[in-house]
Amino acid sequence: MAGVVRQPIDLQSLEKYIAANVPEIKTPIDIKQFGFGQSNPTYQLLASDGQKFVMRKKPPGKLLSKTAHQVEREYQVIHALERTDVPVPKAYCLCEDPTIIGTPFYIMEFLDGRIIEDPTMPDVTPAERTEMWHDAIRTLAKLHRIDPASVNLSTFGKPSGFYNRQIRTFGTISNAQAATVDIETKEPVGQIPHIDEILAYFSDKESQPQDRGTPIHGDYKIDNLVFHKTEPRVIGILDWEMSTIGHPLSDLVNLLMPYTMANETTHFTSSSLPRFREGNTPGLPTRSQLLEWYAEVGGYDPNPDLSWGVAFGFFRATCIYQGIAARWAQRQASSAKAKENGKMMWPMAELAWKYLVKAKGEGKEKGVSAKL
Repeated sequence: MAGVVRQPIDLQSLEKYIAANVPEIKTPIDIKQFGFGQSNPTYQLLASDGQKFVMRKKPPGKLLSKTAHQVEREYQVIHALERTDVPVPKAYCLCEDPTIIGTPFYIMEFLDGRIIEDPTMPDVTPAERTEMWHDAIRTLAKLHRIDPASVNLSTFGKPSGFYNRQIRTFGTISNAQAATVDIETKEPVGQIPHIDEILAYFSDKESQPQDRGTPIHGDYKIDNLVFHKTEPRVIGILDWEMSTIGHPLSDLVNLLMPYTMANETTHFTSSSLPRFREGNTPGLPTRSQLLEWYAEVGGYDPNPDLSWGVAFGFFRATCIYQGIAARWAQRQASSAKAKENGKMMWPMAELAWKYLVKAKGEGKEKGVSAKL
């Protein structure tokens, strides 16, 4: 829900820009800030004719990462995908002039639908739950089967070496985040346990999945989707700031993370996780069923690469939560829950190491089998 504006906006300057560049939005406007959006502050704009729009902007202050907070890339990919069968909101404008409201921003369509925070979808029928998850995985597969060049995204990212770039990027970012000092307590955020061993393992090319250069979302999960108000289908994908050309396994692992974490409830307080165990929630598809649906539409069987991908997914999640902790330390975080969410880096780090050890063991077994 949109509420009080926690990070003030120069409304007069914004209205002047909108009047000159976005005729679809009738001024004057009323502005509120959404509670979600850990990284980029997100606002609801209410036009004078009653229409709603959404604005996302870079956060103020010195940014820890050059690759995060890229609202320009969000706009680019959303605009490109408007011409495909992947559901995205209409993008109206991108403003890269920081003198308007302090940092670059873009404005997009407000999608009037359902954003479901609990991926078990407790408020729908079992039949709806099945079809909503089916459409979520089907929508992801549609994204991954797009040829980047066909939608003018061939320069949006490199077609190969995705995981190597991820390793270098997250390694660099993690070091900066670890050294970030809380402006009040003067304590550093702290280093991820086993970070050197983790980076060494994932950098081993022999263990990595084969390159597949497809558009990826970067944070694909149920609460980044907008479902139709009454129908069990996705009408839009939100929060594209981490999108690039990369490996589809990354998005897939992220979406299926609740299934992986269902047996790790000692690390987390979420009451929804046990409901992802097979048979616990009527209508909730099994992980194997979702993987089958994905392969049918996407044309890629992820099963041989899944263990490696899950291990990397936990490492990536650890870095993301560490980033939230670092932004909170500098009081730059845009989410109202940032302080508590930042503490999640520690249990995530434990799981990253646990699943890395598991994937490493499976890799050795495959090597032995191949020699035989």
